[in-house]
Amino acid sequence: MRKLLTLFCFAILFVGCKNQTKSENKELQNEQVTPTKKNVLSPHATAMTMIGDAHIHIDYSSPGVRNRIVFGGLLAYDSVWQAGAHNATWLETNKDLLIDGKTLPAGKYGFFTIPSKEEWTLIFNNNWEQHGKEEYNAKEDVLRFKVKPIISETITEHLEYKVKKKANHEGEISLAWEKVLVGFNITVKQ
Repeated sequence: MRKLLTLFCFAILFVGCKNQTKSENKELQNEQVTPTKKNVLSPHATAMTMIGDAHIHIDYSSPGVRNRIVFGGLLAYDSVWQAGAHNATWLETNKDLLIDGKTLPAGKYGFFTIPSKEEWTLIFNNNWEQHGKEEYNAKEDVLRFKVKPIISETITEHLEYKVKKKANHEGEISLAWEKVLVGFNITVKQ
C-alpha cells in the first residue's frame, strides 16, 4: 500500500511538472510570435503626382513637433537642413522642370533648405543618397532659389510635403511643419 501511495504521488508530481512545462513553452512561443510594437517618431512618407507627363516623387521622413519650437529652436536659422529626418529628403522627376526661372533636369536630387525668419533658401543637390546633412556639399548643388515662408496660427504636427497639379503642365510643391508653410511653383518643360 505504501508503494502504491508513493507511486501515485510521484505520478501526480510528474504530470503536474509536465503540464507546467507545456504551459511555459506556450508562453515562450507566444512571446516569440508577438512582435514588439515600436512607436516611430519620424515615419517614412512620400508625396507624388503626375503633372502632364511628368511623374514627381518626394521621399522623406516626417518628424513631429512634439511640443518643441522647431524653426529657430530645434533647427537653427541660417543652417542647412535635410528637409526631413534621418536620410536626406529626395525628389525625383522623369522630365525637366522649370523652377524659379531655372531648369532642374530630369533626375533624382537631395532636397535641402536653409530656413530663416524672413526667407528660405531651397536647394536641389546631386547627392540624394546621404544620411542627414553630414555629406552635404554646396559644390554639388544643381539649383538654389529663395522663397518667403508663410506663418500660420495652426500647427502642422508632422512634416508634410504636397505635390499638386494646378494646370496641365504646372504644379506646386510645398512643405509644412510646425507653423511654417513653404511652397514653390513648377512647370514641366516641353
